[in-house]
Amino acid sequence: MKLLVVGAGLFGATVARERALKGDEVDVIEKRDHIAGNIYTEEIEGIQVHRYGAHIFHTSNQKTWDYINQFATFNRYTNEVIANYKGEIYNLPFNMNTFNKMWGVVTPEQAKHKINEQRSKMTGKTPQNLEEQAISLVGTDIYKKLIKDYTAKQWGRDPKELPSFIIRRLPVRLTYNNNYFNDLYQGIPVGGYTQIVEKMLNSPRIRVQLNTDFLSNRDMYLEQYDRIVYTGMVDQFFDYELGTLEYRSLHFETEILNVDNFQGNAVINYTDSETPFTRIIEHKHFEFGKGNKNKTVITREYPAKWEKGDEPYYPVNNSENNHLFTQYRELAMKRVPQVAFGGRLGLYRYYNMDQVITAALQFLNGDFFKVEENN
Repeated sequence: MKLLVVGAGLFGATVARERALKGDEVDVIEKRDHIAGNIYTEEIEGIQVHRYGAHIFHTSNQKTWDYINQFATFNRYTNEVIANYKGEIYNLPFNMNTFNKMWGVVTPEQAKHKINEQRSKMTGKTPQNLEEQAISLVGTDIYKKLIKDYTAKQWGRDPKELPSFIIRRLPVRLTYNNNYFNDLYQGIPVGGYTQIVEKMLNSPRIRVQLNTDFLSNRDMYLEQYDRIVYTGMVDQFFDYELGTLEYRSLHFETEILNVDNFQGNAVINYTDSETPFTRIIEHKHFEFGKGNKNKTVITREYPAKWEKGDEPYYPVNNSENNHLFTQYRELAMKRVPQVAFGGRLGLYRYYNMDQVITAALQFLNGDFFKVEENN
């Protein structure tokens, strides 16, 4: 089979590797000047820097954990996020350390009493938006200091205008456990993420071309290949024929500082409205201080409104956008059945890294390739 994979991120690399192992000749094209998509890491001052924001691999899926461990050794990094609200420091996710700092409570029963007291205004009501959902879960104080302004910065909208499902599963713990995730497995690959995709694509049956835009020669590619796996924006693929899906973008400012330790934690969220960025990442803490002892690298992360031509990072999965995506999916099945859409952008869905791998492996076991194999 002549297979083209558009995008050298985690989804595309997984598909390319597995199909090459089955004997396919696979061409991979990538519009950026590097592989690995948004999980790309590069070494600066001996520190693995996450160019497109913090990426912590976590999963409870044993099969996915075993799969990713073929390509790297993972350290035991645990994601313990700190929130800074106007100089006040809180632990995330919300746990007994958070409640103690917020209210002075020291037992789970005291914390429950305080939360119930503050969320009583939502008793008997079904949350209609993100603000109401947050208050119904953790009360007004935590909402105002740690959720409201951060969410407004992240999404560019007042929380009253956002759907409740965005934080429906907001973790609230009555223990002194600062681990952000509940998954069985968690860590950072020693030596960074780029090596993982390099190893996936290291096959004599896989050819990789960087700085190559599929859309500039779409018709040629459609004619030349039996199957195409496309991991870009589905609405852009069709030149926004049915309308434009909504995304959020990000802007990163990375700086090398002449200090060993800038903030004492890998990720600190800034939850007030006055601070323009949402968080600062100090990359050396992902690998327990490894790297130049006289230098550190930090990245400030600024959410931004997405416009055509910007890099899309997050789909805005409200009902209108999801309906439009369904229309694009139906159009794709009718017009380009030889093309499968995958990954965050192709499926217009927020995926963690483990979910990307799981989705790619499930896709490989589906009908898309079996049609060709049966002929």
